[in-house]
Amino acid sequence: MQSYQKEYEYYLTGELALSLNTVKSYLHDIEKYCGFLTKYRGKNHPEDIETQDVRAYLASLKRRHIASSSQARNLTAIKSFHKFLLLEKYVTKNVTKAVDAPKQEKKLPIILSIAEVERILASLKKDNPLQIRNKAVIEVLYSSGMRVSELISLRLSDLRLQIGFLQVYGKGRKERIIPIGEPAIEALKFYLRESRPVLLKNKQTDFLFLNTRGTSITRESIWKIIKDAAKDAGINKNITPHTLRHSFASHMLEQGLDLRLIQELLGHEDISTTEIYTHIRNVKLKETYLHAHPRARKKGRLYEKI
Repeated sequence: MQSYQKEYEYYLTGELALSLNTVKSYLHDIEKYCGFLTKYRGKNHPEDIETQDVRAYLASLKRRHIASSSQARNLTAIKSFHKFLLLEKYVTKNVTKAVDAPKQEKKLPIILSIAEVERILASLKKDNPLQIRNKAVIEVLYSSGMRVSELISLRLSDLRLQIGFLQVYGKGRKERIIPIGEPAIEALKFYLRESRPVLLKNKQTDFLFLNTRGTSITRESIWKIIKDAAKDAGINKNITPHTLRHSFASHMLEQGLDLRLIQELLGHEDISTTEIYTHIRNVKLKETYLHAHPRARKKGRLYEKI
């Protein structure tokens, strides 16, 4: 099956223009899938694969207690692979059409309060080029709500600071223009003036955010920057760069911004993806109500500490 996997890679990178991380994830899942089919189901050609083989593989993931979200991601990759096989006429039918994704628990994402974001930003120093860069990174992430993959791909040519916008390329290289606030603009200008020339070290690159070697910063570095900043600010939540994206969306919704506009800012294709933030708002609303209303709870529970 290896030759089909290689052609599938060209399909993902060429025709679909998926990001490098998505391609790597899909290829990893398909390699495991094809290995299972060959070893345990005796299938060496795509035309031999049947619907029950796909279900058998998914069942094997469930038996190994693989998270339902990971099972769903595997099925997405498998469906994509079989769609490719059909397009290229290596098979005569798509055997994954009748296979449904496993039910997933809907977990609300971790978000920061506005006060917690302010604490993180206030804790950031600007005493050296790395600190200046780190503050600009966090300001831009929270101000724009962009993905970390979009942040590390930003180039100087994507900046429209005079009018307060950034040009971003999201999933599938889809372009969108997003606004950023004045604190983020000022942090970027300060970084461009005082930090980036030092980090560049006489090298030539158009990437906006650089590491100490003068090359594009990595997503791993962004994770460390966020983790360290939260720790320094005394925030004990398990936050990631995506936490800032969730917080951005949640705070915008709290301030009354229309859900469709938030969808556009985040670059979500489907409004249902954005609707998770209405659930967060409803949970917070209920918590506020229970805490504030004198008859929100039974008397025994309300006055038990008095």
